Amino acid sequence: MTELVLARAGDLWRSLRGWDGVWLLILAIPMALIALDPGNAGSVLSTAVSAFSGTVPFMAIAVGLIAWLKATGAEGIVARAFVGQERRMIVLAALVGGLMPFCSCEVIPFIAALLAAGTPLSAVMAFWLSSPLMDPPQFMITTAALGVEFAVAKLIFAVMIGLMGGFAMLALTGAGAFAEPLRPAKGCASKCCGADALAGKPHWRFWEQAERRESFGVTAWEQAVFLTKWLSLAYLLEGLLIEYVPAEAIGALVGGPGVLPVVLGALVGAPAYLNGYAAPPLVAGLMESGMSAGAAMSFMIAGAVSCIPAMAAVWALVRREVFAMYVLFGIGGAIVSGLLFGAVMGALG
Repeated sequence: MTELVLARAGDLWRSLRGWDGVWLLILAIPMALIALDPGNAGSVLSTAVSAFSGTVPFMAIAVGLIAWLKATGAEGIVARAFVGQERRMIVLAALVGGLMPFCSCEVIPFIAALLAAGTPLSAVMAFWLSSPLMDPPQFMITTAALGVEFAVAKLIFAVMIGLMGGFAMLALTGAGAFAEPLRPAKGCASKCCGADALAGKPHWRFWEQAERRESFGVTAWEQAVFLTKWLSLAYLLEGLLIEYVPAEAIGALVGGPGVLPVVLGALVGAPAYLNGYAAPPLVAGLMESGMSAGAAMSFMIAGAVSCIPAMAAVWALVRREVFAMYVLFGIGGAIVSGLLFGAVMGALG
């Protein structure tokens, strides 16, 4: 009998190995709730479904926007920010990083090409720091979950952190540090791996070309599935948080004024590895349970800077000392942003 059970379990495991773990978790949470706590399952699922439904219009706008940018080839205009005087480059790179919806797969060859072409590390660092913190889809999702004030503040902080890191790196490289930022090339030179990332002009009437129309449809589908997956998980976690985690515990840890809740928010957010789409619903649940506004902001920013795609993009290209500066600027910027946001929200009431 035991051998039969083990054999069946092995067959089930083999059949599930090819599945996405996030989708499996989305299915497992409701099943576990219904089996283990049917009395509260309805409340958790109702919270998740209601919150997800309210996000759908924002998600649709985000999907359409990123598909349009991809189909038109608008990413190519980003390269124009990395020409001219270095201080100007830092400012434009921080702004572009906070406004363009780059994924980590696109960032790696783009940055490789920039560094190989001799672009200053200061401008690249400004872009690298602001890019994972905010983009149009994240702005929409953050607005839906936390309000437009929080979304606007996070956008401002994204640019601010990019500027801070860029100008700090300008001072360090001017003093002779980080003369060789890139890791030794493997397989092919950085130029050949990412040269195409610097080329190309946008074609705004994308519907005139079959290839661009196809790109629009494929990108829209991929983004819709991606956002549906992560937001479904995030809202389920929010429902669990509200239902099962005592508000007093969260309030005691990261609630109230002062520096400590903000620092703890950043330190907890950094290893959480939440992407910018999954984090807002979870943070909304934490704030409802007593998390302070400043701690929420530091949690969001630290988690975005240290999410696995963003960290992998930096680690794949640059030496460890440059990677360490990226982490330092990101976590430090999260704490400063949380303190500023908490102070402003406290002053407003």
